[in-house]
Amino acid sequence: MAARPKLYYFHGRGRMESIRWLLAAAGEEFEEEFLETREQYENGRLLFGQVPLVEMDGMVLTQTRAILSYLAAKYNFYGKDLKERVRINMYIDGTQVLMMMIIMAPFKFPEEKQETLASIMQKAKTRYLPTFEKILNDHGEDFLVGNKFSRADIQLLEAILMVEELNASVLSDFPLLKVVNIPTIKKFLQPGSQRKPPPDTHYVDCVRNIVLL
Repeated sequence: MAARPKLYYFHGRGRMESIRWLLAAAGEEFEEEFLETREQYENGRLLFGQVPLVEMDGMVLTQTRAILSYLAAKYNFYGKDLKERVRINMYIDGTQVLMMMIIMAPFKFPEEKQETLASIMQKAKTRYLPTFEKILNDHGEDFLVGNKFSRADIQLLEAILMVEELNASVLSDFPLLKVVNIPTIKKFLQPGSQRKPPPDTHYVDCVRNIVLL
């Protein structure tokens, strides 16, 4: 029996959370080792001195986009041809911009946070969510590409739930943006799963102390 993937990251969401989402969507069980010290971070295994790091299939993988692309191809979440794949990549890049704004918000100085969150919500409601609502409305299907669940849908759902945590009513004007009925995703959203909660002060301090020391 093949070993489970093992994930090395801080005990929180960050850039690893999308990797967790893809593995969970595939029904793949995984193990985690959380970085708590600078010594763990400087173990010489990071290709560019950065996490996430994932051990799987006899490989040590770094760089978030490379890991996500590998997982999407491995688990057939990457479209049936190049035309579908480029559309998936377009939608992924769009949601990634929104997600990174949310991921970085907790690291802002206190006096900047309110303005940052207001900017995120304004862009979500006027740029990102309307775009995906229109895509789904125009082709009349449940999924973004090829009427099949793909990495683009997984990442969009992750982004939507991140925005909802900031404003629970944000989807009231976007009825097509909803949780898809995928058993593995529903399981991942249940309490007790390996999905991480929104970042707290312990997570923020840990990342600052390890990465910025």
